[in-house]
Amino acid sequence: MSEIIWTPYLRYRAEQRGFELTLVENILRFSSERYYDVETDRSVTVGKHRTQLVMIPYERRDDLIIPVTVHAISHQ
Repeated sequence: MSEIIWTPYLRYRAEQRGFELTLVENILRFSSERYYDVETDRSVTVGKHRTQLVMIPYERRDDLIIPVTVHAISHQ
């Protein structure tokens, strides 16, 4: 299983926005809704954090997952 690297910035943003890292980790590992952002050259996953829908842009390097930030969203 890939290792997740929690950057200080991601930890700060998650805490600031009220997201638990364990739930963010579950979304990163198990969400089936995944996209690729050609502008930033990053992968993005979408999933439920309790009642909120969130998107998490992340980078993959070898066997590492490095989430960049986490945002609450709504499907359009």
